[in-house]
Amino acid sequence: MNLTGAISKRSLDHMTRGSLIRAMFERGRLLKEQVGAANVHDYSLGNPFNEPPPALVQAAQRMWADPRPGMHRYMSNVGFDDVREQIAASLNARHGLTHPLNKNHVIMSCGAAGALNVVLKGVLDPGDEVLVPRPYFVEYDFYVDNHNGVINPVETDANFLPDLNKLEAAIGPRTRVILIDSPNNPTGVIYPESFLRSLDELITRAEEKFGHYIYLLSDEPYAGLAYDGVTVPSVLKNVRHSIVGTSHSKDLGLAGERIGYIAFSPRIDDVQQLFNACALHTRTLGFINAPAVMQRVVAEFQGEVAGLADYEARRNLLYQELRGMGYQLVKPAGAFYMFPESPIPDDGIFISEALKRNLLAVPGYAFAGPGYFRLSFAERTLEDIARSLPVFRELATQYGLRGWV
Repeated sequence: MNLTGAISKRSLDHMTRGSLIRAMFERGRLLKEQVGAANVHDYSLGNPFNEPPPALVQAAQRMWADPRPGMHRYMSNVGFDDVREQIAASLNARHGLTHPLNKNHVIMSCGAAGALNVVLKGVLDPGDEVLVPRPYFVEYDFYVDNHNGVINPVETDANFLPDLNKLEAAIGPRTRVILIDSPNNPTGVIYPESFLRSLDELITRAEEKFGHYIYLLSDEPYAGLAYDGVTVPSVLKNVRHSIVGTSHSKDLGLAGERIGYIAFSPRIDDVQQLFNACALHTRTLGFINAPAVMQRVVAEFQGEVAGLADYEARRNLLYQELRGMGYQLVKPAGAFYMFPESPIPDDGIFISEALKRNLLAVPGYAFAGPGYFRLSFAERTLEDIARSLPVFRELATQYGLRGWV
């Protein structure tokens, strides 16, 4: 019997368009088995290399060795009250919020991906639109589609900053969310405070025109990874109708622990209704609640960052060397990515040529940014980067790039 329909059509579509990032990562894993890890230059996946702070590991060990009574039982879907109060207090202090948060503005989540899906479930009706500056993290497509929304990419300028005029022109009667991440994946660009203030004014005009809430949803797992002494401007401080979804995957090196939170601006008039909807969907989407032990652990380490100096040194080395070879790129101000221009128009062909030399990167079209390619230096030590430079130089020579080295 030849049966069809083993999976849904939507799943088949998602698998067909599935993340090239993960595909390249798996390709790299197999390649390392064949030729040895030292001979593979893998810039594919943003997987934090630095271990969590030793004090955090010790705190987790204490939690497991001497748990509070009932800590491992079911809890409120939104997380522990005292943890949420600690996180609210930390946000208020770190960002100087004049409209302070309390525990009723924070929901603990299973990472930033869980946070974004919960929020989108809470605010989207079928056919509602989510605007996102291009290029963007490819899985946003899937998150929006999960909740029957429509993603609408909006062009950025030559420095990958969103064009406010184009954003405003793209807002329509079905627009419900503007989704950003800063520092940005894949470009490493940080959106300045002036942009956020102008965006707040833009959203207010659009809300007055269409008569419904339009939220700025900020995906912030890289907010702690900012270089050159820069502080990432606060969305909650600058945009009234804002929601933050974040995790400690990158700043504390806890990607496998799936721990983060949602923070709602107190300036949303109906914030309690929004909070209640997202509390419900934390449960109905199958998360139930964020991991109990990690909630209590990360509460003690708000604002800390593991390995920032290491990441900045890697950025400096890789950026300087690539620019010297003639590659064109915007210097990343944060995160652990670079997004150089492809030396040839077809970034897919360029990535294939790089792969022949055991260098793995992700083509720009995977981020709706054709003509570029993404490099993640999250897992690359300075020694790893140095070993890969001859390959970048060979490719630069092959395609006629002219630099100063």
